[in-house]
Amino acid sequence: MTDGVTICECFARDGLQHEPAFVPTATKVALLEGFVRAGFTRVEATSYSHPERVPAFADASDVLAALGRRPGVAFKATCPNPRAVTRALADLDRGAGAQELSLLVSASESHTERNLRTTRAAQWERIAEMIRLAGKRFRLIGVVSVAFGCPFEGAVDPGRVAEDVARFADLGADAVTLGDTTGVATPRTVASVFERLGRDHPGLPLIAHFHNSRGAGIANAVAALDAGCRHFDSAMGGVGGHPASIGYGAGLTGNVCTEDLVDLFHAMGVRTGLDLDALAESSAACEKALGRPLHSRVARAGFARTQGESRR
Repeated sequence: MTDGVTICECFARDGLQHEPAFVPTATKVALLEGFVRAGFTRVEATSYSHPERVPAFADASDVLAALGRRPGVAFKATCPNPRAVTRALADLDRGAGAQELSLLVSASESHTERNLRTTRAAQWERIAEMIRLAGKRFRLIGVVSVAFGCPFEGAVDPGRVAEDVARFADLGADAVTLGDTTGVATPRTVASVFERLGRDHPGLPLIAHFHNSRGAGIANAVAALDAGCRHFDSAMGGVGGHPASIGYGAGLTGNVCTEDLVDLFHAMGVRTGLDLDALAESSAACEKALGRPLHSRVARAGFARTQGESRR
């Protein structure tokens, strides 16, 4: 295996925000600890969203405090506004907290209004304030949602996405995520966007975040890989989507399944650094936590291993 990628496990944030029932704090912490044992070096742990708007993360500070610091592992929290960054700083000052923060914009006005309750112009003002507040105390991940299409406005101009990525870079973001929020991307559009942005920002890590609403998530991940992307988001069992209290999109709205993505990358000779036995345990634990079978095919069929293999 001559190539390698970094996968950020998003079950505990993007996955759980779509669940209608609150998952107990102790269960979340146990799942996150399992992800660390599996070898994930980046883990999306929670969100500082307002607890009344997204009650799934009312325990954000408690989760991060229980996790503490893990050498070589960066826990990430989502921050939609300056108040969220202030909460992240307070946790950090208490000796716990996230090492990475996700800062959100949407590539369309309609999704910005529905998801962030503001305008694009106002959200960019918030982003500048959030980066100022954060200082250099976190690794900052810019996120461009609906980068490949909007559930309200349809097609999104790739030029606008490129402008958003450039703006994040100018403001000092350490990496930028491109989110296919409702699973409308195709391998051709993915290749075009990632190739363009790779040329425009050769030193900026780009992160591919695909939802599998229409079954193209894995194909889109391979297209991003072939276009030079080496950073990916995914979620155990393919869970996730918009917060349960916000209605848009239909069908299975979740992320690309981590288990399936790892299995395919391995078959292609791409290293992930993950322990397969621990990954399988985490997959089963996620299904137990939600009380139902999830959407990973590999969880049913098993990982395709070479003789004696446990780590990819």
